[in-house]
Amino acid sequence: MNKYITVLLIVIVYTLITADSISADHSVAERSASLVIKENSSSNYDERVVLLKKYLESKNSPLSVNSKDFINYDDKYDLDWKFVPAITGVESSFGKHIPQNSYNAYGWANGKYQFTSWEESIEVVSRALRTKYIDRGATTVEAIGRIYAPPSTTWSYKVHYFMNQIEPMPIEYTL
Repeated sequence: MNKYITVLLIVIVYTLITADSISADHSVAERSASLVIKENSSSNYDERVVLLKKYLESKNSPLSVNSKDFINYDDKYDLDWKFVPAITGVESSFGKHIPQNSYNAYGWANGKYQFTSWEESIEVVSRALRTKYIDRGATTVEAIGRIYAPPSTTWSYKVHYFMNQIEPMPIEYTL
């Protein structure tokens, strides 16, 4: 099949899949236009940590215990809180398929880079996405994907897919 038709079909399927998950307050363009979304919480309880932990647990991810680290570093580097975890979904099935003891759930350096811990990997990747991609003008998932994962034509679609999956996870409150 012609590659342009394939890309068009991917865009159509993506639009159909995500149409229901986009709120009336945000258009598709607004949601994908920027990776900078401020949702900081002023209290010690942060709903994003609960949402992310529950989602990563549903994927049997070893990263679920680091949900707070994702949120802390995404806040520190002013990133959408779902972006870095979504990359781990694309690159390593949320940290389940990585080189042994590498803590490299991001395909960093084509999977050859070794971090010393999950927290270090989250911090290094979050900082690099801010300083080496976003601050240099790659401010959308699509623009980052062209640099981060060439020549893939599906990377940004998959990242968007996981970002949209993370947010609507229901929270179970325990009193």
